[in-house]
Amino acid sequence: MKQTDKENNEKGYPLSAKNYILIAIGFGVVVLGFSLMTGSGSQDPAVFDDSIFSFRRITLAPFIVIAGFATVFYAIIKKPRKK
Repeated sequence: MKQTDKENNEKGYPLSAKNYILIAIGFGVVVLGFSLMTGSGSQDPAVFDDSIFSFRRITLAPFIVIAGFATVFYAIIKKPRKK
């Protein structure tokens, strides 16, 4: 038995099922972005490791985090289509 968005809203759910799925996807993208920012540092504090300034950590990961937050924002704002 499939419930429609109208039935969900009548039961007190503020968003539809699609919105919650998009929020979960956005959260996953944010977690992926933060995991791309992590990495091992130098074991010796006297030695500097240039990998902290790599493309992945400085450019790619922040872009993915922002895309994840934008997805969550869109999922919260999006209204379901009326049939």
